[in-house]
Amino acid sequence: MQIILLEKVENVGSIGDQVTVKPGYARNFLIPKGKATFATPDNIAKFEAMRADLEKKAADELSSAQERAKAFEGLKLEIEVQAGTEGRLFGSVGSPDIIAACAKKGIHIERSEVRMPDGPLRTVGEHTVDFHLHSDLNVAVQVVLDGGDVVTAIEDLSEEAVDTENAEYATPEDLTEAQDE
Repeated sequence: MQIILLEKVENVGSIGDQVTVKPGYARNFLIPKGKATFATPDNIAKFEAMRADLEKKAADELSSAQERAKAFEGLKLEIEVQAGTEGRLFGSVGSPDIIAACAKKGIHIERSEVRMPDGPLRTVGEHTVDFHLHSDLNVAVQVVLDGGDVVTAIEDLSEEAVDTENAEYATPEDLTEAQDE
């Protein structure tokens, strides 16, 4: 199906491009969202008349996204999580958790703008998450997952040497004697 793009669409084209897409994609997404219109001679003439306005609108959206991106420069989000002994989380950290951490810092971000290509975060440590603010602008943000006392206690145990030569171990006979009592 031939359409005219009214705004830049990722992996499809730019403003004013006449592209061929699958009919379902055009009818169910692009046209209802106002991102495209059918490529009829009337629509082509209308588009050419309002091309300058659409390009100005696109430039304004990009500049406002760049202003928003300045708020994310040097941003490091720290999230307290519960983790097991090996640094694996009990659960995971996803988009809603990252949005909540941004809200605590006074920064507004939509769920659709958070990009986590590898899925939810499941281990303690530093991770990089992308914020997709505009079709031409992605911002990388550091997210630090802190496991708290559990990980610290494990690191302390791993530093101590365990004396296995003088350790006493229970034998099966000791266990049966303890059950009889």
